[in-house]
Amino acid sequence: MTTIVYLPLDERPCNALFPAQIAAMTDVRFVVPPVSALGNKKQAANHERIAEWLLKETEGADYAILSIDMLVYGGIVPSRLHRLDEQECLRRLAVLKNLKSANPRLRIYGFNLITRAPAYNSSEEEPDYYAEHGADLHKYGWLSDKMERETLTPEETEEWSRLQTRLPHDALHDLLDRRRTNAALNEAAVRYAQQGTIDFLIIPLDDNSRYGFTALEQRKLLHSVEANRLMDRVHIYPGADEIGCTLFTRVFCEIKQYRPEVFVRYSSIHGPAVIPKYEDRSLGESIKCHLTAAGACIGDSSADADVVLMVHSAAIGQHEMAETGIPFGERHRTYFSEINYREFAQAIRMYSSKNKLIALADVAVCNGADTVLMNLLEDSGLLPALSAYAAWNTSGNSLGTVIAHAIVASYYRKEEQAPERESLEREFLLCRLIEDWGYQSLVRGDIVANDLPELGGEYFSIDHIREQVYELIRTKLDEFIRNRLADFQLDRYRLTEIRLPWNRMFELDFKLQRIEAEEG
Repeated sequence: MTTIVYLPLDERPCNALFPAQIAAMTDVRFVVPPVSALGNKKQAANHERIAEWLLKETEGADYAILSIDMLVYGGIVPSRLHRLDEQECLRRLAVLKNLKSANPRLRIYGFNLITRAPAYNSSEEEPDYYAEHGADLHKYGWLSDKMERETLTPEETEEWSRLQTRLPHDALHDLLDRRRTNAALNEAAVRYAQQGTIDFLIIPLDDNSRYGFTALEQRKLLHSVEANRLMDRVHIYPGADEIGCTLFTRVFCEIKQYRPEVFVRYSSIHGPAVIPKYEDRSLGESIKCHLTAAGACIGDSSADADVVLMVHSAAIGQHEMAETGIPFGERHRTYFSEINYREFAQAIRMYSSKNKLIALADVAVCNGADTVLMNLLEDSGLLPALSAYAAWNTSGNSLGTVIAHAIVASYYRKEEQAPERESLEREFLLCRLIEDWGYQSLVRGDIVANDLPELGGEYFSIDHIREQVYELIRTKLDEFIRNRLADFQLDRYRLTEIRLPWNRMFELDFKLQRIEAEEG
């Protein structure tokens, strides 16, 4: 049995759990570290413990899928907060050479983010000074990059001058110094790919935009990748928390010598050209990146495709793209005039009648499902036609997750399906519907607006009322399952072990437990 060792980006379910759930649908052995070893949000994982675990587990393994951010910094948030110098970072990265020396046949698939620069004031996942200066720091990077590539407008020149005096020197110095260190680590990872220590590398662009620090660093890396003829082994595109799923699927396709064809169908003709919020390129180009990185390619027609990827896309991009909390009537007019919900649902019905494997990437709004589409699919009895679904956080997060699930499911469609594997595929689909639609789009906003004020809590402060909030989530999701997922006949399942990993109302962790398994 092929063994894959996996080091996640952090301890949240999207990174630590989703790839393992998809791997469980297969016949490969997937080894993950204990969650307790992965740190806790701003608390970095212990590097020595991680390095020892990797050396032990990869000794007889075939593949390693490794987050370099976790190995070097101790996680995604610590990568934005650390005070490590470049030499220490390179020393920690050198663990990869030790893994190869101990097991020369080990193939290493690595990923390391280009550090994000959010456009808002919040220190929730950033240094403390971001609470007051986050938006200005983002604008500083945006204008710095544009100034290098183009000419600033008079208004932008004036804003640049204001930023020079408004931004605290210490905060700007701290940010730029850390970004230089992190950029040097990415350059070193590219060298490792050139030398063959890393067999395949993804450098995801975390919450990026057309201009800014991320765009500037991306250009330098792209030049290096092209100059060293590494275009086939180093991919750079928007993403972050879905990369574990993507790389597992790429390894899976390599093991099985499987090259799936995916036919892509949009809900709006403008969808492929729209640049999603938090990203730097059109949706159509991002989808190519996700499919290629996962080991698939876009098919010419649905007739011969292994997967039909239904992409529910916005018809407007960037800041005018809707979030889940915006009522339908308050969205940009293109949500009414340039997306054909009815035709999209009808196409799902048609593909289902032809027994096609249908994966739905619900990316028309950010941070959850588009309830307009999901209501239509529910009313039309089409939810059970789906084999894979995702609608969480950014467009890239959803795409990577649903593509990975669909590719694995499509491979086993060609064989006689084992009942246990089929059950795991279905349960992952149900978990995505429950979390991405039920929690992210419906229950979360309900609790924040109607329950937290009475309980004395806030979106980012629920630790003191944690158990009450967990019970509210369970009760409301149980109701969602009974009322909205009735077609799946989930009366033999129950939600257990509900928790909010970072003590905020965003990420949700839970188990969908089969009562039969428990009683048996």
